Amino acid sequence: MSESESGQEKTEDPTAKRLKESRDKGQVARSKELNTLAVVMVAAVALLMVGPEMARKLMNIMTFNFSFEREALFNTDTMALHLFESVQEGLMVLAPLFAMLLVASIVGPIMLGGWLFSAKSLAPKFERMNPLAGIKRMFSLKALVELFKALAKFLVVLSTALLVLHLRTNDFLSLGQEPLEQAIVHCAWALATGLLILAASLILIAAVDVPFQLWDNKQKLMMTKQEIRDEFKDSEGKPEVKAKIRQMQREMAERRMMEKVPQADVVITNPTHFAVALKYDPLNGGAPVVLAKGADFMAQKIREVANENEIVVLESPPLARAVYYSTELDQEIPAGLYLAVAQVLAYVFQLRQHRAGQGKRPGPMPEPPIPDDLKK
Repeated sequence: MSESESGQEKTEDPTAKRLKESRDKGQVARSKELNTLAVVMVAAVALLMVGPEMARKLMNIMTFNFSFEREALFNTDTMALHLFESVQEGLMVLAPLFAMLLVASIVGPIMLGGWLFSAKSLAPKFERMNPLAGIKRMFSLKALVELFKALAKFLVVLSTALLVLHLRTNDFLSLGQEPLEQAIVHCAWALATGLLILAASLILIAAVDVPFQLWDNKQKLMMTKQEIRDEFKDSEGKPEVKAKIRQMQREMAERRMMEKVPQADVVITNPTHFAVALKYDPLNGGAPVVLAKGADFMAQKIREVANENEIVVLESPPLARAVYYSTELDQEIPAGLYLAVAQVLAYVFQLRQHRAGQGKRPGPMPEPPIPDDLKK
């Protein structure tokens, strides 16, 4: 079990954020053995496909270079053109093989870790120049694994090469008895098949190296429980900061709500535990809207602001609780409370007319009817 610099054991799997950060830095699992296998295998297959034809064309180039007039030997321009034509023809012959090897060298790394380009991985890392860190890497577990892997690869490839030489001994010995053109083609085919067998032997090395590289990369990214908690705080925000933000948001919302209380037509109270401020605009034709609501201390503040602005404050505990629990701020009251609130507003308008000297004082307000499903 690996440990962090603080001494804590890295027992937790890497998070999605940790994986993304490591990928951005170019830290993904890569296998050199898989890349070597891909290049060698493609080279062997390519030689089997186009090897004999390449051998014939290369032989034609050799024939071309040994077949020219005597006068051309003393003409530098002619020899330069001869050389240029030979090089051009040789590149054309080798172009298919080079193209396949280029594709293999690109596809090989992509097979493990995917396509990745990271500018951060190109940046110089001066800590790698530390000799102590270099010595530590030399005697690390990974270095030991790389040593055994190199020895195993050497033994496997050597054994396979000796086996190929043993199997192809008669083919190689018979080359001297064949015509030149046939011998060259036969040699190209024998080399291609031998390379294919050598490439197949690398499959065993890659089959061991790929799981190890995946495991090693995961071990490097393992996290401690404290790192998990720190990452959560960084991504989600510290609890105390989030609580402070929520408190500030709540205070701002309460200030905005209290600023709307002077616009209300009536404030209905519990009388002490709940208070709701209602506004009715007959010109818009909608239902009454809740401008403010609160419980306990906030209810007291709503009553104080209402009294300061001479807003009518009425006590109706059932209606106050019903509006408080059924309606959000700046929303219209539910249809079930239309009749109850209409009676309250009618009483408020009569009270206003009395205060303006245009009517007699209304009697006690009757208890508004509240539907059973809205009673709290």
